Amino acid sequence: MTEKSKIFNKKILVTGGAGFIGSGICETLVNQNNEVVCLDNFITGKKENIAQLLDYNNFKLIEGDIRNIVDCQLAVKNVEIVLHQAALGSIPRSIKDPVTTNAINIDGFLNILCAAKDSGVERIVYASSSSVYGDADGLPKVEDRIGNPVSPYGLTKTANELYAKVFSNTYGMKLIGLRYFNVYGKRQDPFSTYAAVIPKFISALLKHESPIINGDGSFSRDFTYLDDVIQINQLAAMSDNPEALNQVYNVAAGERNTINTLYELLIQNLSTFDNQIKNINPIYSAVRQGDIPHSQASIFKAQKFLNYQPQFNLREGIKKTVEWYVKHM
Repeated sequence: MTEKSKIFNKKILVTGGAGFIGSGICETLVNQNNEVVCLDNFITGKKENIAQLLDYNNFKLIEGDIRNIVDCQLAVKNVEIVLHQAALGSIPRSIKDPVTTNAINIDGFLNILCAAKDSGVERIVYASSSSVYGDADGLPKVEDRIGNPVSPYGLTKTANELYAKVFSNTYGMKLIGLRYFNVYGKRQDPFSTYAAVIPKFISALLKHESPIINGDGSFSRDFTYLDDVIQINQLAAMSDNPEALNQVYNVAAGERNTINTLYELLIQNLSTFDNQIKNINPIYSAVRQGDIPHSQASIFKAQKFLNYQPQFNLREGIKKTVEWYVKHM
């Protein structure tokens, strides 16, 4: 990633900036001499994720909610770029509570769009999701071939992309959507009811407990390391390629690994710190409602238009992730 592709000396709003991905983005941008505004309501974000930033003069925390238009208007004031990470994630949570998922992911996104439009924000880069592919057949997933949503969460992210297209066409705004595929890395919450698989497995193994694998472990995912997500957010924010604007892009490693392969990698890495972990076997359970069997992204479009080049495969990313959790748990 070239220096030209990084963000320097800008005023940037990161919504959901105290979350797992958002805090990683905030940390990077603060260290690159940007003025960073973090908007978070701490439903899923955590103050400890940004604790190390609170003493920086170029970091400002606004404890607010994207469902409140006034909070959004305050947050975008004098901002040049919005990196919209705020959302209520998790397919199972959206199935259990579609109303709150809709309110945050759709109403909140619309509030950010309107506030940014009225404030004259130059560009918005927003987090979409691989969930928009829904029941689409075929791998790898290509941006212009999506299916029907299979969960309320997937539906909300599809709606985000449609709203972004309408706002770019109607108001001339510069918007780029990023379809994240199974992001993992430091500070991902292992204790939430809806925790992602990697931190949940790591937490269990460090306690010498057997993690639960939904299904037989043959389901596969395109696991994406956090640093690559931070990279493409900056590329999308700084791209001067007119063809790159008002598009959506897959954000992934571009490779597919089964849950069993993931488990083996975690055992290998964690057992170097605790030899007892190598003897722990997982418990296989029923498949979760809304889970798709396989997911893999084509990253050709992001490579072509944004010069996105993933820096971490699963083996490399897991090694760095495990090192962080062993030190911090």
